[in-house]
Amino acid sequence: MNDDLPLEKIAISGPTLASLIQRFSSSNGDVDGLLFGHVTQPTPVNLLDDDFPSSSSSSSIRSDSPTLVANITSFFCSGTLSSFYDSLGQLNLSALNRCNQQQQRLIGWFVGRRRTSLRPSMREFSVSSSLSSNSLETLNFSQKESISSISPPFHNFPPCVFLLLSSPLSVQLIHTHDYRAFQFRRSTDVFEPKSIDVINIGPAFRGHYGAFSPNSQFPWLSCSMKEFSSSSPSREMEIVSGDDDDKGKEESLVSLKRVAKDQHGLDLCAEGYEVGRLSKLVGSEAVNYTSELEDLYGKMLAKLEGLARVVEKSSALVLEQ
Repeated sequence: MNDDLPLEKIAISGPTLASLIQRFSSSNGDVDGLLFGHVTQPTPVNLLDDDFPSSSSSSSIRSDSPTLVANITSFFCSGTLSSFYDSLGQLNLSALNRCNQQQQRLIGWFVGRRRTSLRPSMREFSVSSSLSSNSLETLNFSQKESISSISPPFHNFPPCVFLLLSSPLSVQLIHTHDYRAFQFRRSTDVFEPKSIDVINIGPAFRGHYGAFSPNSQFPWLSCSMKEFSSSSPSREMEIVSGDDDDKGKEESLVSLKRVAKDQHGLDLCAEGYEVGRLSKLVGSEAVNYTSELEDLYGKMLAKLEGLARVVEKSSALVLEQ
């Protein structure tokens, strides 16, 4: 199996590219990171006449040279340089695995440099060469993502994609960022420039939507139903009598600290909603408390609206400056 096939283009969703540029622009200096996704072969659309003399030969050429697209679905930004390699470009496999704790499919890496030309350096050449020469099994990455949409011949496609980002060489009133994508070919040891297809909502977005994994900002509350129901201050302040008096005080203090911590986490996404009220949202009696759920959603929407107002005011201040 030839795992050094050429890519036609590199596709990335608009929100993913915007998030990547934002992480680079908000960092204190140059950064690098990993790119995750998968390689697909789009269904070809051949509109040729039956009486075309070279139709059979041209179709055989197309079958021998499949059209491949590298889809970038997510990324990891280290916030610095040389996060998984040394100054010579040699890989640090243990650091590389730490950067991919969610065990996603690695297809390449990226570098963000400030005020430099969009040309790969010798060290970036060495890193790309080391990455593309190692299979995914050698890099010890388990394939957690669904591969139902990936053709078997491209299951172990090497991580050969390289994305280079840079800020303008001169100071400009409008903040812009340049980027360029490459594929490192092991057969020729060169970077081949590839076009970037920014995918937004539409039929072409299906390949990216298939890798979507919803992440909730709701905090993890390690409390049982009994603890939820007794999380009110009056219940927590009850002290048992007798020899267990000191023990009861200690347990109540620990419980109060835990409730305060959970309340702080809940306030980050639904400010003003008490932790004790969550007990009414689970169990057999939850059907009778739809108003509690509506109130929780209302608090969450109010929190989001407050954050939107803060962003709106800060944007207005930036425009005034």
